[in-house]
Amino acid sequence: MLVDRAVYREGRRQPAAGLAADIASVRDGHGFVWIGLKDPTDEEFAEVSQVLRLHPLAVEDAIRGRQRVKVESYGATLFVALKTLRYLEPTSDIETGEVLLFVGDHFVVTVRHGEAAPLGPVRERLEQDPEWLAAEGTWAVLHGVLDAIVDTYVEIDTEVARDVAAIEDDVFGGPNRTDSETIYRLKREVLEFRRAVQPLLHPVQRMQDSERLVPSPELRLRFRDVTDHLLRVVEHIETYDRLLSDILSTHLAQISVRQNDDMRKISAWVAIAAIPTTVGAIYGMNFRHMPELGLTYGYPLVIGLVVVACIALYRAFRRNHWL
Repeated sequence: MLVDRAVYREGRRQPAAGLAADIASVRDGHGFVWIGLKDPTDEEFAEVSQVLRLHPLAVEDAIRGRQRVKVESYGATLFVALKTLRYLEPTSDIETGEVLLFVGDHFVVTVRHGEAAPLGPVRERLEQDPEWLAAEGTWAVLHGVLDAIVDTYVEIDTEVARDVAAIEDDVFGGPNRTDSETIYRLKREVLEFRRAVQPLLHPVQRMQDSERLVPSPELRLRFRDVTDHLLRVVEHIETYDRLLSDILSTHLAQISVRQNDDMRKISAWVAIAAIPTTVGAIYGMNFRHMPELGLTYGYPLVIGLVVVACIALYRAFRRNHWL
């Protein structure tokens, strides 16, 4: 689906005509065309691919989606695949999507899969700074999209930190109502978070360091800022992963300790109950010759002995913290 298409000359948006005419109008080097697509079909992408002469392999990746994070060159066109993320507050899940970009000298094509990280706000923000857009052209768009996605990573980092802290407080300082499934599910979300963030670090570092790839010093500085944000998020993710592993181990150890305590309590009560059970079983055998049967106070004496034995055993278990 075509979301938006516009021609930018001197950093200012111009009305679009046909795609071929738009590309021809910016061949003089004073503008570019920005085409935005969402979940395009082969037929919807056919005209774009034909007019811009995009490489078939990159086109196939853009249409099918589910690509790893990467930056690849196809001649004069740069192909960038990014993971987009969205935090779902009710379930604390992280929803994954994709943005794929074709960046040429006179065009940018953005292809979005999923509902995470819409690019409309990025376009609006860039259009409010026409001088920057005119100076850097298509690279300004690439930086704007990348910066917006990394800002989303930073926001999700804050939410994940809050979830990890809540589980940590519950396991180490509270009644520990957290179950193993909750900890494992958050650990899985952290792993999904890492898959989106960590592979992006190396390509962005290349952009900040390579004068050949990014000639503009100002643009390299802005990519350096993006790298700093990414590094901080990556470091936090490593911390969350280790901390969740420790929390899960502690939680399982606490469950084992509670089970041992329960077994000791059960064993103690069984031992106490065994005394009257044993005495009752002996007298229930109905032997004809039992000397105790002739005692006048035999019954209360036996009951008293049973009670005393049970109380003594109970106090012994209490002293050893079994009860």
